[in-house]
Amino acid sequence: AGGVSDVFLQTHVLTLLRLLGAGNEAASEEMNDVLAQVATNTETSKNSGNAILYECVQTIMGVESDDGLRVLAVNILGRFLLNRDNNIRYVALNTLSKCVMEEKRAVQNDTLAMTDGAHNAASALQKHRNTIVDCLKDPDVSIRQRALELIYHLVNSDNVETLTAELLNYLVLCPRENRSDICTRILRVVEKYSPNDRWRVDTLITMLTIAGRESARAVQSASIIYISRTTEDLRAYATHKLLKAIRDDDGTQKGLLVVGIWCIGEYGDLLMKPYNYTPSSSTGVADLTGAMGSSSSSVSFAANDAASIVATIEEVIDRHMCPEEVKQHSLTAFTKLSERFANSGDSVTLSKLQELVQKNSKSHVLELQLRSCEYDALINAMKGVKVSSGDDDIFGAGGGELSAGVVTAAKEALARMPVVDISVMQKQRTSGYGRGGDDDSVGGLDTKKIAVPESNGGGDLLDLEDIFGGGDASSSQPMQASTSQNAIVSNGISAAAEPAPASDMDLLSDIFSAPTPVPAAPSMNGGAHDPFGAVAPSQPQPPAAPIDAFAPTPMTNGNGMMNGGMDDILGAPAPVAPPAPENIIVPACSHGGLFIEFECTKPEPMDTQKSTLVAKFKNTNNAPIHGLNLQCAVPKYVIMEMTPPTSTTVPVSGVNGASEVTQTITVTNKKLGEKNLMLKLKLGFTANGAKVDHMATVSGFPAGQF
Repeated sequence: AGGVSDVFLQTHVLTLLRLLGAGNEAASEEMNDVLAQVATNTETSKNSGNAILYECVQTIMGVESDDGLRVLAVNILGRFLLNRDNNIRYVALNTLSKCVMEEKRAVQNDTLAMTDGAHNAASALQKHRNTIVDCLKDPDVSIRQRALELIYHLVNSDNVETLTAELLNYLVLCPRENRSDICTRILRVVEKYSPNDRWRVDTLITMLTIAGRESARAVQSASIIYISRTTEDLRAYATHKLLKAIRDDDGTQKGLLVVGIWCIGEYGDLLMKPYNYTPSSSTGVADLTGAMGSSSSSVSFAANDAASIVATIEEVIDRHMCPEEVKQHSLTAFTKLSERFANSGDSVTLSKLQELVQKNSKSHVLELQLRSCEYDALINAMKGVKVSSGDDDIFGAGGGELSAGVVTAAKEALARMPVVDISVMQKQRTSGYGRGGDDDSVGGLDTKKIAVPESNGGGDLLDLEDIFGGGDASSSQPMQASTSQNAIVSNGISAAAEPAPASDMDLLSDIFSAPTPVPAAPSMNGGAHDPFGAVAPSQPQPPAAPIDAFAPTPMTNGNGMMNGGMDDILGAPAPVAPPAPENIIVPACSHGGLFIEFECTKPEPMDTQKSTLVAKFKNTNNAPIHGLNLQCAVPKYVIMEMTPPTSTTVPVSGVNGASEVTQTITVTNKKLGEKNLMLKLKLGFTANGAKVDHMATVSGFPAGQF
């Protein structure tokens, strides 16, 4: 068994042994010696020997082998990681990941599986941890990705600090499109294995400092929740550290700004006191590179005055590229700080805060304008100042001073937020509501609420489960790149000709079910279709003559004869033909700064079933969108042809010289008049360095025309 005489024969024999020993303890016991001999005596100087060793490892892991053989198999894969051949290293990482997942499933299914042997195999895998971490520095992206997946599985309560530091180091160097997924995974590691609250806060702040631009909204919300659930001492520490990070940032880390400004507004009074902390000998502090700092160094923050705190936030929102979400959080922070600094005696700063709140009272953004007016009234109510509008007061009708109850209620509204129950947050994440990404959309589809029924004779929509990744949204992973990962709101666009508006749920149910037979209306025009008329009614109508869409409107002479479109020599000229109908614009979706609308036309007037939809992409972001990818699915009664977009890069709309990006879709509705056209879109692009994925349903096409 030690020599390599016929590599193909040996690999097939090992595969046969794996099939025979799977789930059979007696057969596995008999082949243990053979597997051990092959694993120890096979030469690895050539790829043929490596192929036999790989198949031997697969067999050891696939049968009921003893723990010693499993440790031997892990060590063989560890030697593979030291090989200079990238293919062998990739195979080793992939196989180790499968081994770890199988052991975890075995432990979950049988609590007795955690024996000493299982610990020995796990410890053998931990011995190769440094080699696996070194694979994160490999120039081959596939090896880096596999090593990253394996490190996630290796994390436990004993090595969480070391491996999390390596993940933060990799977060600095990894491509931007992968950062959102890594941030989400770091959050999961922190949630499950965090040794203490201070380490958790340090890790989350460091992560936001490195990749706040790419972090999902769920990661930002979870960071805020964990900070709010800590002690008063840790809140002061986190707020001081976030304030320093915001001052050092150039305004590009949106997640850091959102979390930092929220904490400053909530715990701004703690910033006016100095803070000192000396870590214990067993606790390390993660710095910006993820390295563990010296345990003997103390952490000190000087006290801040109210004016400098307000100036820091004002500097952030005055930047030209400041996102609207950050401005909204800053508006709330200014209002909260008005209450936090009320007893500071700094009347100039308090007046400045109210001016900053009032500054957005005429903003073109409705949310900022509305909140500005509400917050201004709330600040005045907290001060006991009565603001009247006409004869009625904002907080109550009639004259006189504000009641003590109104003043107390205003102060309570600006008090600190109650602590969030962590079990509720975890339950929402389990239910699928904790995924990242924006939740504002036009024409979106709530994928969590719509379940596709099982196919019973061809009723599904072109097997959309396979086209768009399969499975309902509740079982899907968060968006990698964000997943979104988030709840998408359905807009419920319905056809105008229906007696009652139908929601997207009803429309999708109509698509996924078998079409309801409708009695055909009798032919009214001898086979020709009236392009200017409505859908044929179900009741019989008097027959009509065919109409030529390209000829002038026919006239009748005194004898009732048709002029055939020619002018009467003795009479007035025939009237001019009515203009062709204008192109119909149907909004498709709007997500992540990308707006899509369809320009709908009929290329062949005599073929009313065929339509041309030109998708026009508009970029409302401040930077171009790259990697545009639009996928489309239609019901089975619709035939679709789709051309590539004119460009995969969408420039900022409204800029001089920017060309419009379009994509043409040709559809033929075979059941025009019975079924309306509906499209299901899957959109993918990269905006501001973050990968965005979105699904939407378009159902706003005029009934009977498309």
